[in-house]
Amino acid sequence: MLLLCGRQARTRGGALLSEKPESSQPWGSCRAEHPGKTTRLPGCHRCAPTRRAAARPASACRPSAMRCSVKRSLTAALAASFLLLLFFLHGGSRQEQDPLEVELRGLTPDTVLQLEGAQRILRDMDDLSALHNVSYRLLAGSLSPHKKFLTVGLASVRRPRGYYLPATLQSLFKQSTEEELQEMVVVVHLADTDPIWNVRVATNIAHKFAHHILLGRLLLIHAPHEFYPTLEGLKRNYNDPEERVRFRSKQNVDYAFLLAFAANLSSYYLMIEDDVWCAKSFLTAIRKALASHEGSYWATLEFSKLGYIGKLYRSSDLPRLARFLLLFYQEMPCDWLLVHFRLLLTQKDVIRFKPSLFQHMGLYSSFQGTVNRLEDDEFQADALDLPDNPPAALFTSMSVFENYEPLKAYSTAEGYFWGKDPAAGSVFSIVFQQPAHVTRVRVRTGSDERRGDFLHAGVLELGRWRRAGSWDCSAYTTVGTFEKGTFEQRGLERGMPGPVDCVRIRVTQDQSEWLIIQSIDIWTTAGT
Repeated sequence: MLLLCGRQARTRGGALLSEKPESSQPWGSCRAEHPGKTTRLPGCHRCAPTRRAAARPASACRPSAMRCSVKRSLTAALAASFLLLLFFLHGGSRQEQDPLEVELRGLTPDTVLQLEGAQRILRDMDDLSALHNVSYRLLAGSLSPHKKFLTVGLASVRRPRGYYLPATLQSLFKQSTEEELQEMVVVVHLADTDPIWNVRVATNIAHKFAHHILLGRLLLIHAPHEFYPTLEGLKRNYNDPEERVRFRSKQNVDYAFLLAFAANLSSYYLMIEDDVWCAKSFLTAIRKALASHEGSYWATLEFSKLGYIGKLYRSSDLPRLARFLLLFYQEMPCDWLLVHFRLLLTQKDVIRFKPSLFQHMGLYSSFQGTVNRLEDDEFQADALDLPDNPPAALFTSMSVFENYEPLKAYSTAEGYFWGKDPAAGSVFSIVFQQPAHVTRVRVRTGSDERRGDFLHAGVLELGRWRRAGSWDCSAYTTVGTFEKGTFEQRGLERGMPGPVDCVRIRVTQDQSEWLIIQSIDIWTTAGT
């Protein structure tokens, strides 16, 4: 049978899979299951100064003293909240730990009022125990006994207009080779509140993709509504309407349960939406990107600049990310929370690979069916055509505007190079760490926002024989000119007698506009 309603199984993390949950335990009821179990978190002693202040004689209660007391109370509140959040992020990834209750005693009434935010965090942290007890309904598919390289996860609900899930799944499978499919599993969380819709869609998908379901490449799951936190009376941050707040808050929980389910299925997890096209061989491109960042720290790698499409995580971080989305589910949209999560894990800069591997295709939004023509203008359909960009140092004779540094035109860093007052003879140089056989170069200048800031007249040059003690080459060969701010040429290896040390962009005419270099892409032969 393809549809496995009523079947029970367990994920590697121990989460129960069943058609019906074994328990009707409400959200956050684990507190009653562990009576009398209290743990004091490190840092609760920070409340001691407030207790000492409360013990002072009445003569000390002057206005200035009261202001100091309030200041100390605020400081204690902020410190407690920060310590709790750090504990949550760095200690919460262990799925075996017991639910926590934090005892806050000996506080003055004013301090207790000002710690309301911290106490709410504590209550919500206790509610996160629901992640351990969710009985997922496995609507179709079966768990593989072997850990994969990549899990592709997406959540889907009924849209007022449009239905894109089959096209998205078709793109995922069609754009992957047989070898790539063996390293991948796709998990779809059918998260609509209507169980009839979920079963109908699961039946339809199981029929259309029976081959992939039988091979363990596609799983359809559902987290029952009784495990969700309340979706009524939520805070209306940013003055959003109640309907939008409810929609985006539920979406955060949908993804949290999906992440928790997928935590042990593979080494890496890719987040997409249910209305995207995929580039050909996107898995190979992701593996190549990971190799380029081997040994460096990262929390999130991005393969699209849209929302939460194409965001890559280590699977070991998924339990923490799931808890984070649950903790702040009503605060803001999912893509904003993902940015905060990256920053809290100390990755300051966005690491986004270009061109993008995923394109938004849906015309109608899943919220109220509004028209949404959002597209990624950096999407490229063939991921096997990604550039190599060998390790190099970058230099320019132009003045750099603010932090629009040369590296941003060549690396995965977000942004572009922006130089001031380019004149005839100004250069932008790329000096390889090791000589390379360059086969193709593509350079894009200008931007939609600053249409005049492109290279009006210039040439591209390949250099050999790097000068000792200098970041330059002793001989250059001009291989082509820029046309309307763009340069692209293949077969460059045929015009060079040997490997290249430098690639240089040279301005050949003064221009009053500044110069934006959006991207520099370089391809080399294998092994160079």
